[in-house]
Amino acid sequence: MEQQTKDAIIKLIENSRDAIACSIDSDGFPNAKNMFKLKHEGLKTFWFSTNTSAIRTSQWMHNSKSCIYFLDAEGFHGLMLTGHMKVFLDDETKQKFWKEGDEQYYPLGPTDPDYCMLCFTAEKGNYYHGLQRHLFSVEELQEYNPHAL
Repeated sequence: MEQQTKDAIIKLIENSRDAIACSIDSDGFPNAKNMFKLKHEGLKTFWFSTNTSAIRTSQWMHNSKSCIYFLDAEGFHGLMLTGHMKVFLDDETKQKFWKEGDEQYYPLGPTDPDYCMLCFTAEKGNYYHGLQRHLFSVEELQEYNPHAL
């Protein structure tokens, strides 16, 4: 993959506040939800927070297969990453990501039983720009240093 394409992928992720996350329901159908991206570690690991009681949380607890999608509609850029979503219910992980203002969604604070963390681990990607697409494994881009931009 060309360096320019790698740079564009990282730029899309860095400039995206949101990602569309998809789970699989009990009938095998995909379910999509827009989520705030809290943190990411390269192209491999992405963190989100959500309600433990959310429909998709239950779906990921039963089937971790997932994808996340980043979009720049004006520039015709899209990135789909497929992998697995893990649900974290432990207080240590929840406290690590807690920030002021989260009580708006989780009024009982970082130990709120309706607050959990999601960690998406990517395996493969599909980057679209214009009429071109680039299929890749995340390992192909692991060595890429996004801080070189």
